[in-house]
Amino acid sequence: MSTRTSALDAVVFGVDIQSGDVRGDAPSYALVQYDGEDVTRDVVTYRKLRRLIDDVEPAIVATDNMYELAADKDQLVHFLGSLPSETKLVQVTGAAQPEPLSRVAKRHGIPYGKDPMQEAEAAARLAAHNVGQEVSAFTDTTEVKVARGRSTGSGGWSEDRYTRRIHGSVRKRAREVESDLEDENLEYEKDVREAYGGLANAVFTVEARPTDIPVSRNRSGDVRVEIERKRRDGIEFHPLVKRRDHVIVGIDPGTTTAVAIVSLDGSILDVWSSRTSDTADVIEWIVERGRPIVVAADVTPIPETVEKFRRSFDAAPWTPQRDLPIDEKQHRTREEPYDDDHQRDAIAAALFAFDAHEDQFERIARKIPPGMDHGEITARVVAGEESVEAALRDLTEDDEPEEESTEHEPRELTDEEKRIRDLEEQVDRLQSHVGTLENRLEEKDDRIEELEGELTATRQEERREVRRNREVTRLERRANQLERERDEAREETEALEKKVERMKELWKLDHSNFADVSAKKAGLVPVKVVEKFTNDAIREADEQYGISADDVVYLRDASGAGRSTAELLADFEPRVVLKNGGGLSDIADAILFDREIPIGPADDVAMQEVDELAVAREEDVESVIDDWHDRAKERQKQQKASMVDRLISEHRAGDNEA
Repeated sequence: MSTRTSALDAVVFGVDIQSGDVRGDAPSYALVQYDGEDVTRDVVTYRKLRRLIDDVEPAIVATDNMYELAADKDQLVHFLGSLPSETKLVQVTGAAQPEPLSRVAKRHGIPYGKDPMQEAEAAARLAAHNVGQEVSAFTDTTEVKVARGRSTGSGGWSEDRYTRRIHGSVRKRAREVESDLEDENLEYEKDVREAYGGLANAVFTVEARPTDIPVSRNRSGDVRVEIERKRRDGIEFHPLVKRRDHVIVGIDPGTTTAVAIVSLDGSILDVWSSRTSDTADVIEWIVERGRPIVVAADVTPIPETVEKFRRSFDAAPWTPQRDLPIDEKQHRTREEPYDDDHQRDAIAAALFAFDAHEDQFERIARKIPPGMDHGEITARVVAGEESVEAALRDLTEDDEPEEESTEHEPRELTDEEKRIRDLEEQVDRLQSHVGTLENRLEEKDDRIEELEGELTATRQEERREVRRNREVTRLERRANQLERERDEAREETEALEKKVERMKELWKLDHSNFADVSAKKAGLVPVKVVEKFTNDAIREADEQYGISADDVVYLRDASGAGRSTAELLADFEPRVVLKNGGGLSDIADAILFDREIPIGPADDVAMQEVDELAVAREEDVESVIDDWHDRAKERQKQQKASMVDRLISEHRAGDNEA
């Protein structure tokens, strides 16, 4: 099998400082772009390097020292946070205590030179072969915050309505975000802070990366949406690939292929099934999880498909003496979780194979000295049919010069020498077998390289398709947002149209309510409705539809008014005030009388109302005004008579004192 990994399915950047210092003068960098086949070299500034990372979105940015890209930990965290979501920063020389790049390159057979461009290329090639540690400062948890986009400061007389609108918009947007998260089946926690009329903010803690969340950062009108990944406590390192141990593999072939991986101590490591994966996908999945020494099936003889997998790994086969009954498979896997019967059969095959080899594994383990690789020796014995001693000698023999031979008389070999001779003959036979296997391996490698070329082309096309799909998704989200705004505008338009229709009805009143149809417009007068005789109610009515001089004002509740309220209403100089409900206070009555504002009962006027608007017959209004003038004359006479009486009384009181 090839060691080429998915890192080569995309571009890898290798970076090394060419000149300057990231802590002082602006540095320049040797940059190598490597896609598994082609290598592009360039010397760039730090700003151009960042721009190229944003434009190309490489799978990996590889370096031998992460602090060549940032002066300190804070700058490194900022650099990691600015990388594209699918781009990793990899230190190929190890974790917190890195090795020299030359040593790492030599160990993995990668060309190395001391020139910065050669070091950058070595870093790129090492990372492409899954060598190195990923540098991480963020978790896979993301916070999505929906909050106010405007201050709720002083809004004048309409401050309450202004604040209520903003908080209502935050609540509406929070509901939309929650719906989008539900549609994507994402796990999240919600924390909201309620406020007057809605929400002050809502924070969603989502178990996903920003690229997997169907919400974008934006600020629109009253609301803003912020997205931020959660930081780790410090810088962490994660190997690009896990160590691949020797394992036992159970396979259940068919329309649905299931594979189970079991360690050499009998533990279930992983299980998987698929209806759509081909042979290459199954092999890749197995390779990522271990090196098989036994490939097992639950039926006999071994199925052709399973035999192909076995030959691919040069592993030993295992099949039961007869097909495993369902009840035995269920009993053997009773403590293991699985999703379907195919996974159960694969697990059963692997576990029964382990049971068959368990004693052999223990015998091998007892013969292996401390410090030796148990898995490698077990593989040589089980799959390579070697003895434990031969495997140990092959792994521990030193390249010492052979002793010079001298002519001597033939003598009979000792038992130990005969044993050595037999073993050497066995080694010769095995080496011959190895040569055959190597020839087969070369043929397979040639075929794999051919298929990898096709796979690279296919995956490049898939990446282009993913980018197209990503753009389509973005545009679809924008279209959905515009559709929501359109629907809201339509609803508002419909409400206004209904209001217009109601206003038109005012001019189409039934003929029985008024005098002559042809004289309706001339015989009607608009009435401005005020809910209460208070300052706030008068101002609110003025803001909604305006109160002008010579308007007819209707007070639904005339009680409770004081001096300032009466003066505020009188300042508008209405034609007449129609009152209803409760009595007018003496002070308000006096102020309106002094300002010559006619007042009359609303019951004397026939009015038609729609929402806040009303109309009345002109003749009724004139009648109320005439009645008020008559009362006003009588009231003036009474006031004059009262004043004359008071003067006479004061005069008489003065004479008596004299």
